[in-house]
Amino acid sequence: MAHKSGYVNILGKPNVGKSTLMNALVGEKLSIVTYKAQTTRHRILGIVNGDDFQIVYSDTPGILIPSYKLQETMMKQVDLAFSDADIFLYVIEIGEAEIDEAIVAKLNKTRKPVIICLNKIDLSEQDQVQKKIDYWQERVIAATIIPVSALHKFNIERLFDVILANLPESEPYFPKDELTDKPMRFFISEIVREKILLHYKKEVPYSVEVIVESYVEEENIIKISVIIYVMRESQKGIIIGDKGLALKRVGIEARKDIEEFAGKKVFLELLVKVQKDWRDDDKQLKRFGYSGQ
Repeated sequence: MAHKSGYVNILGKPNVGKSTLMNALVGEKLSIVTYKAQTTRHRILGIVNGDDFQIVYSDTPGILIPSYKLQETMMKQVDLAFSDADIFLYVIEIGEAEIDEAIVAKLNKTRKPVIICLNKIDLSEQDQVQKKIDYWQERVIAATIIPVSALHKFNIERLFDVILANLPESEPYFPKDELTDKPMRFFISEIVREKILLHYKKEVPYSVEVIVESYVEEENIIKISVIIYVMRESQKGIIIGDKGLALKRVGIEARKDIEEFAGKKVFLELLVKVQKDWRDDDKQLKRFGYSGQ
């Protein structure tokens, strides 16, 4: 039997459940998941291997109109996902009202297979689901429409079967023992950023960048130093909190998740620094790894 491989690029608006869906398909928590929009900033690959196939899932930032340079680099990653997909996986929420006509036009133009995932169906009635399936089948005629609940892993096996059936014949793109294209440092910074998204309100989490300053793996422990960058001095005070308690909570929760991810005991140090208006600074964005590639 010939070997099949391909990129399955996951697209959709912010907060429709793209990261939750990829994590369900991969079986590992690779993308951070919170109830807040714009959680994903980077394009993250999750690799699933079988004896005769390799599926490279690509989680992308939510499609939006950029309002600062960081978001512009995020949308460049979405554009890249349109150019190198073997299969498009377009995720929509069951309750989504506004349709992105530009995306619909791109999906109709492509000659690649399109799967539309109707997500969060656990929040609706069966007749509403059927109406949405019919609606999208009319809008993107060649698409396969699959209702799922990524959170509850409902219909994920059927989705996987459809992906596998549409995968092109190819040799694997990555070694068969690889799970992702990102290094451990990336996932550490994402775990810390997830805790910040969960525990802080308003603009603060969106003004934060997390960088792993040092990572030293010893026989029985991993020693990690992380810098949390904010845009203003007032945000630094909010992140640290009264008597440092807010930052301590982030550290405790992040350390537990990092230990689970790394399978080893972790010592985690968190520092907070101000990097003024870094989201609109080309030099800082490049330093933080936002090149748009």
